[in-house]
Amino acid sequence: MTTSDDARNVKKAPAKDPWELPDVSGLVVGVLGGTGDQGRGLAYRLAKAGQRVIIGSRAAERAEAAAGELGLGIEGAGNAECARRSDIVIVAVPWDGHAKTLEGLREELAGKLVVDCVNPLGFDKQGAYALKPEEGSAAEQAAALLPDSRVTAAFHHLSAVLLQDPEIDAIDTDVMVLGESRADTDIVQALAGRIPGMRGVFAGRLRNAHQVESLVANLISVNRRYKAHAGLRVTDV
Repeated sequence: MTTSDDARNVKKAPAKDPWELPDVSGLVVGVLGGTGDQGRGLAYRLAKAGQRVIIGSRAAERAEAAAGELGLGIEGAGNAECARRSDIVIVAVPWDGHAKTLEGLREELAGKLVVDCVNPLGFDKQGAYALKPEEGSAAEQAAALLPDSRVTAAFHHLSAVLLQDPEIDAIDTDVMVLGESRADTDIVQALAGRIPGMRGVFAGRLRNAHQVESLVANLISVNRRYKAHAGLRVTDV
């Protein structure tokens, strides 16, 4: 029987260092929507950092052509094959095709770590504005459609122009990472940190994804006013 003195003398395990992240260099990263600007840029940066990358498209030949243009050992495949062969799958498809794409890949994405970087936006004469999906956010829609996958959200605030520019060696920005499992968000943070200049920062659970996705509308306004390619930095962490 444990006495009160014994209980007081039991040492607590040290808190885990939030910056102690896993080695993800051996993981295969698939990018659905890898022929679009954002997906293409992410594929290029990750491959340049030494990650093995497969880009996916509805048409395998389009993915193969884009992969050939990018080089760096990047492979191209149809979306289903891309999902099957990857350890981590980044969803970078247009918002209007988000639900349909994921519904069609539920089986291939089962058990996979899925990283949703889609921003539901509308545009009118006043500029960009945020849309709110019925599920709350694009990431929550992904989680609802992929019950057997481990869904996270990240890479929302990156400039496709900077990502694709071969003259730029480092991109000075933080990547806000959201998810339900610390083990999963740690992996995504580590993946973001593979790109020079980037840092992955945990930013909450998926229920907080809407405001992260919506902030892109503000960054578009910043970029238009200042002729910039703005990103984000989180201070004091």
